[in-house]
Amino acid sequence: MPCLRLPRLALLLLPALFASFGAHAGTVAHVDSPGKVLRVELDLSEGRLAYRVLRLGEPVIDDSRLGFRLREGGTLERNLSLVSTDTASADTTWEQPWGENRFVRDRHQELRARFAETIAPHRRFDIVVRVFDDGLGFRYEFPEQPGLARATIDDELTEFAVHAPATAWWIPAGEWNRYEYLYQRTPLDAVTQAHTPMTVRTADGLHIAFHEAALVDYAGMWLRRAEGQRFRAQLAPASEGWKVRRTLPFATPWRTLQIADSAAALYAASDITLNLNAPNRLGDVGWFKPAKYVGIWWSLHLEQESWATGRKHGATTANTKRYIDFAAEHGFRGVLVEGWNPGWDGQWFGNGYDFDFTRATPDFDIEALSAYAASRGVHLIGHHETGCAVSHYEDQMEAAFALDARLGIDVVKTGYVCDAGQIERRDANGDIVREWHDGQWNANHHLRVLEAAARHRVAINSHEPIKDTGLRRTYPNWVSREGARGMEYAAWARPTNPPEHEANLVFTRMLSGPMDYTPGILSLQGRGQPIQTTLAKQLALYVVIYSPVQMAADLPENYEKHLDALRFIEDVPADWAQTRVVDGEVGDFVTFARKDRASEDWYLGSVTDEQGRVLQVPLSFLEPGRRYTAQRYRDGDGAHWRDNPTAFVREERDVTSADTLTLKLAPGGGEAIRFVAH
Repeated sequence: MPCLRLPRLALLLLPALFASFGAHAGTVAHVDSPGKVLRVELDLSEGRLAYRVLRLGEPVIDDSRLGFRLREGGTLERNLSLVSTDTASADTTWEQPWGENRFVRDRHQELRARFAETIAPHRRFDIVVRVFDDGLGFRYEFPEQPGLARATIDDELTEFAVHAPATAWWIPAGEWNRYEYLYQRTPLDAVTQAHTPMTVRTADGLHIAFHEAALVDYAGMWLRRAEGQRFRAQLAPASEGWKVRRTLPFATPWRTLQIADSAAALYAASDITLNLNAPNRLGDVGWFKPAKYVGIWWSLHLEQESWATGRKHGATTANTKRYIDFAAEHGFRGVLVEGWNPGWDGQWFGNGYDFDFTRATPDFDIEALSAYAASRGVHLIGHHETGCAVSHYEDQMEAAFALDARLGIDVVKTGYVCDAGQIERRDANGDIVREWHDGQWNANHHLRVLEAAARHRVAINSHEPIKDTGLRRTYPNWVSREGARGMEYAAWARPTNPPEHEANLVFTRMLSGPMDYTPGILSLQGRGQPIQTTLAKQLALYVVIYSPVQMAADLPENYEKHLDALRFIEDVPADWAQTRVVDGEVGDFVTFARKDRASEDWYLGSVTDEQGRVLQVPLSFLEPGRRYTAQRYRDGDGAHWRDNPTAFVREERDVTSADTLTLKLAPGGGEAIRFVAH
């Protein structure tokens, strides 16, 4: 038999050629996005399951492990085989009752791959992948099966291995202050353990955000760096020592990746989170009205008034009537009152057992105030601070929401003020145990609140919450939440919120959903410290930071000093038909254009970090052939967040969609524009 002779160079390259050819020889299934932009491949290598993500043929996520550590039967990650696959596609459009966009398109391809162990105990699970052109979600589904009635999850082994060198914007997870940290910008391989959304930008400019969707009856996912740029799902613990306990059948939350060429496109990709949630199960929620509100709140953070009863008590009948009158005169629908109920005296932080949510303090006539507010076209906004005595709150929840409904209080702000890991629940024996804000038990608690509130037509704005994972689609009475460092930190924190803070929030926290950031501090003063912003930037935040319940957070007397600026806050809507990110970079600047759902007007908001910027903004988002009056609220000449923050100009000019505006943003500044359609 003749011997095949190869050139010496070919012989030297042969091992590399075989290695390249066989690198993905274990691929058992794959799915492409509708436009062939993204591909997800599932791989079995010696019985171990992994996935990878490619974009336009280039690797984005390298081989990343999948699996679990279970109490029942041990680790579920080896000796796996593919049983079968199914594919499906969808291209539908659905309508939001409120939101950044009235209509949302859901266009994806789906792969369902069924796996089973080849040795005892022969457990089975599915991997379901949905791929969009700008991202993807995948989850595990455990069907009913012999010998496995319940799954106790000690660890989820899901990995995310980022291929290219990258920079990350992140906050630490598993630390005492929940989600309320300033975002760090570091090399990706310097991240320790992060909350999601975590946003990264690769060296070649690709933007990726890691998050999750439909967090139901499961622990929240943190991202723990294992090595290099490889991260592993770290589930928030439960008091029993495990992370999750579920009865089969069940599905995990979706693990999501938003992937885009730019920061602006990354923000648009956040619809993936909504699309991976179940449709509205509450029915008609037309009783909820997106609106702006004022309230007894900022004065408490300035320590001019107090939550506790006594000489400085803010929640008095007379003081609340003053806020109701201001709201009625300036077109605000709601008046938030904190400190209205018993429980605020003494040490309530992390100790909420004295809170009563069904009666008011003696100096707060809730019956008379509710009637007076209604007579002026205003309603009270409730406040339920639990102090983390959460089972104690659940005991009163139904009665509390019934009281709210009777008094016309259709929005309630809830609170969970305590250190992370200190949520207090009562176990089956009546003992108090401690849970995490993002653990399985508290995830279920928030859904119990929503369901109880919905029975009484009450919407919920949660503070110190669990993170947003798009459940506002399923429960559209979950209208907003905090879950990040809000405006109150500008009042008293050291360090305070820096000028880059909001441009960080937009491309990190805001990828998950609405935030009750409480903007509009026109005095620009905190508790003995200035706020690092210009006056015009405070107005722009009403367009930049989305919430269907937006607070005008400053004191009435401060608004009376700035009636020209207050005009924009009065005019700007809290509900939108369309949203477009005109331009932006993570942590640097962002410009939004949003169309009012109730009129033909558009609004623009642009904010920057500590660096002043000159931005060219084409007005192509306006309707062609139509004229608009651009009412501009901009930084004045010489404005600067540090030494001239109040320099401010309001001016008008006529524009069309063919025009381009030049925005001159001061350091720490911004601009807000209302485009009034003719």
